[in-house]
Amino acid sequence: MLSELQFVFVYFLTGVFVGFFAGLLGLGGGSVMVPILSMIFVARGYSPDHVVHMALATSMATIIPGGAMSAYTHHQHKAVEWPILRRMLPGILIGTFCGAVIVYFSTTAFLKGFFVAFICVLAAQMLFDVNGKVSAHRLADTVGACKMPGAIGLFIVGAVTGVVSSFAGIGGAVISITFLVWSGLSMHRAIGTAAAIGVPLAIAGAAGYVMTGLTDKNLPNLSLGYVYLPAFAAIAVTSMVTAPIGARLAHRLPVKTLKKIFVIFLLLLAIIMLSTV
Repeated sequence: MLSELQFVFVYFLTGVFVGFFAGLLGLGGGSVMVPILSMIFVARGYSPDHVVHMALATSMATIIPGGAMSAYTHHQHKAVEWPILRRMLPGILIGTFCGAVIVYFSTTAFLKGFFVAFICVLAAQMLFDVNGKVSAHRLADTVGACKMPGAIGLFIVGAVTGVVSSFAGIGGAVISITFLVWSGLSMHRAIGTAAAIGVPLAIAGAAGYVMTGLTDKNLPNLSLGYVYLPAFAAIAVTSMVTAPIGARLAHRLPVKTLKKIFVIFLLLLAIIMLSTV
């Protein structure tokens, strides 16, 4: 069994890895963080009834600082469509918070199944470059281009994005970028707006996990609800450092090849999570 200090080092390494690939491939770190944290928490001997809940909550919390920096950077480049975010915001807050509450009443087996299914969808999206193809389609389809839905439509999209994100421990970029590009935004503005969407989404999700976790008396020390603070602090700090490095290397490395390798890695993680957690 590793010591407490050694586990902290493992959390730092997780943040380095997650941040780098998030910046390199333009995806949220939750897809990698949740299975890794789940396995770490199992290795630490934490209750099997709590490990996935803790992994989802901790992943959601780590999105807040990095997401805020990313959103601010995109805002400086005038790439955030704030009117769209304002219309989606009520749905995002309600959907994400309610999703976290639903997770509280869900079994570990259900959460594992949902997450693995989500990983398979994400892997297919990356493998077939769905966002790239949607973007090319919208550029070519200048005559019948989709328009952004009204306030009710954006509320529903925000709510669905929030619920799914709570169940997967992610910032919702997988869903929101695809939706925004399909609705007519350029990829550049869709990514910037999705980054801004991820901040209130992560805050609402983390708040939900904290509040529901406070009612559970069997969590390990240094937990704030279901958020495990040592893992949160280590991963948040290191991922914020390595994400810009990955983003810079994205222009120099064969990203399409790396995405295919990463897809295989994601699927292996999902399989290991199913068998060990």
